Amino acid sequence: MFTAACRAASATCAPVSLSRSTTFRPKRCSTIWAESEFDLLGLFQGVGLPFRAESDPIQMPNMIWLYRRPILDYWAEHDETLGAIVKHVLVHEIGHHFGLSDADMEAIEASADDKGPAP
Repeated sequence: MFTAACRAASATCAPVSLSRSTTFRPKRCSTIWAESEFDLLGLFQGVGLPFRAESDPIQMPNMIWLYRRPILDYWAEHDETLGAIVKHVLVHEIGHHFGLSDADMEAIEASADDKGPAP
């Protein structure tokens, strides 16, 4: 189920490489603070588009990591569908790809919640 949800979501994020892993591995990124490997549902690794310059040296492609075990644990504890959780985490990480901070995305979500569902 998790793999199918990831496959469906990855079809929409062509400029970013999407990878799955069981849990967060602290060696992958030393700047992330997490008490345990189950604290992160996803991770954006790379340089956001607004922060890139033509004169920058060639870099590895941006990557989004979705962590299976923490996502499945979250799913077991909440009343959301697995697809909705994967979609939310993926959209959040894609927001980082476009240069949005966590605070920016929280404000967008709060604004969308205030307005209600789109017609």
